[in-house]
Amino acid sequence: MPTPADPRGTPSGVLVAIERIAGILLGLATLLVVASAIGRYGFARPLPDAFDLSRLILGVAIAWGLASLGYHGTHIKVDLLAHALPGLLRRALNAFAWSVLLAFTALLAWKIGERVLDAYAGGDVTMDLRLAHWPFFAVIWVGIIAALFTTAYRVWLIVAHGHDLQDYDAIDPKLLEESRLQ
Repeated sequence: MPTPADPRGTPSGVLVAIERIAGILLGLATLLVVASAIGRYGFARPLPDAFDLSRLILGVAIAWGLASLGYHGTHIKVDLLAHALPGLLRRALNAFAWSVLLAFTALLAWKIGERVLDAYAGGDVTMDLRLAHWPFFAVIWVGIIAALFTTAYRVWLIVAHGHDLQDYDAIDPKLLEESRLQ
């Protein structure tokens, strides 16, 4: 039976959903840009609001991708210093670094939350179709909130269970096969 500290345990379904949301939205933004370019240069008829929609959708994809990064830690990192340290100091350094990311994510959630309220109150809309900006900002904010929880979970795994990033850098073939079957 998997424990809460086991990467194959309880949060895996939520993490797969987060990663799928980010991937689907990134693909949608790409399709929108390609369709707009084909319309503009092939038929002299660009898609209305393609620029605004693609940047808003890309913002949502980035926010939800940050939630995945908050758990897996698959961002660019230079850990030469961490690997040179003994185990306890390395754990302390990892806890400190992830706590800094957690604080940054909390500040980002606060500021994006304010931006949602400002866009709602200000009535910000797209240029052509007059679509409200605030729903997009709200979905970005929810992605940042998800990042806040995944990063907090990562800090808890480091502090309470001594987990290290190497536990999650490699892809387990069994987990990959299980995700394909779902």
